[in-house]
Order: sequence, then C-alpha cells, then structure tokens
Amino acid sequence: MRPPSVRVADALDKVFPERRGWYLQWLDDIRSAPEVPATFRSWSDYEDNSATLRLWTPLIVDGLFQTEDYARALIALTGVTAEVAAARLGARMERQQRVLGRCRVSYVLDQSALYRLVGSPEIMKAQLRHVLDVSVRPNVVLQVMPEVAHDALAANYVLADDAVWSEHTVSGGVYTDPIIVASVAACHDNLRGECLKVSESVALIGRLAEQWTGANQPTRQATAAPASK
Repeated sequence: MRPPSVRVADALDKVFPERRGWYLQWLDDIRSAPEVPATFRSWSDYEDNSATLRLWTPLIVDGLFQTEDYARALIALTGVTAEVAAARLGARMERQQRVLGRCRVSYVLDQSALYRLVGSPEIMKAQLRHVLDVSVRPNVVLQVMPEVAHDALAANYVLADDAVWSEHTVSGGVYTDPIIVASVAACHDNLRGECLKVSESVALIGRLAEQWTGANQPTRQATAAPASK
C-alpha cells in the first residue's frame, strides 16, 4: 500500500466540493500526527526536512544525478504509458532541483553504472559529464564504489537525518526505527571506506565519459578496493 498523496487528496476535494477542502486538510493532519505509522507518510515529508542525504543505488546512476535523457530511457523500460512516463520524469527533475539546491549529499556511485549502456553512447557521455558537473557543488561529496562484493548490493537506499527509504524489485518503504536508521548509516560508512577517493572518482568518471563516443563503449579494467589505511 502506498501513502496518500497531495494529488489524490486534491482530486477528491474537486469531486466532493461540499467537503470544502477536507481531504487536503486531512492529509496535512495525518502527515504531522506522531501516531501515524511512518510507512503511511510520503518519503518527501522526511527528505524535505533533512539537512543531509546519503545515497546508494547499485547498477545505475541515482535519480538525483540523472539527466533527463538517461532518466527517460530508464522509465521507458518500465512499460508505462507516455502520460505516466512524462509525469515520472517531471517529478524526478523537480526533485533534483528541490533537493540538490538545499541539503548536503553524500553519494556513493556504483562503478558498474559507469559502464552500463542506458539509451545510447551519447546519452551515457552526457550523463557522466552531468555527474561531474553536480559533483563540484560544495554541498555534494561523490565517491565511486569499485566493483567488489558488498552486502549493500542487494538494495538501494536514501538515508535522511531520521528516516530511510529503501526499495527492491517488488516494493519500497520508509523506515524510521532508530536501529534501522543507525544500521544503514553504518552501512554507508562502510561503503565509503571501500570507495575511491573523491579526486580518484572524478578522474575515473571523466576518463570514461570521453570513452563513450559513437559506437565505442568503455572497457573495464580489473578493479580492487582501496587498501586499508
């Protein structure tokens, strides 16, 4: 079950005008009520009030760092209608503007995403350059996770100050249990410990961006995790 949304509440208010905006008011009330389960609230309620976000998305570039063309190519794979695809794309781009302009972001980028073709080589080249452009923002720390085994490979997560969004193929959910939040925070710290340095990450992305040209695709090189310090 997904949490109620502003769009649904607004539609209900229009269908039942005699309720005089009751549905939107009800939605606002339940989102602020402490006794309402976390999974009944929208993830944006937590994300928009967080000072810091920590991100991990295996296999692909995370949505906060995607170009429109890259995101459009991924959404097309889900088989949704053109209308739904356009709405999802618009929401993804709006979220980038809302989040990246406000909070600190620690993003662990899966190295395999740099080699995985999404759309076309031209789209990949532009995507990697976009990642570089976003990475130079003062509120963003980006590191590449080498292609080595790690227990975080099973699912992605977005970690806010006091909540976690995590999803897999079947579903996703919001978790606010302090033990779960702390365990994901520890997982993120462990991931960063296996990552390339920021400067090494930027150099790698820049090098691979130049290899995505025409029919060419970057060639993988054997990669090991950084030595323990």
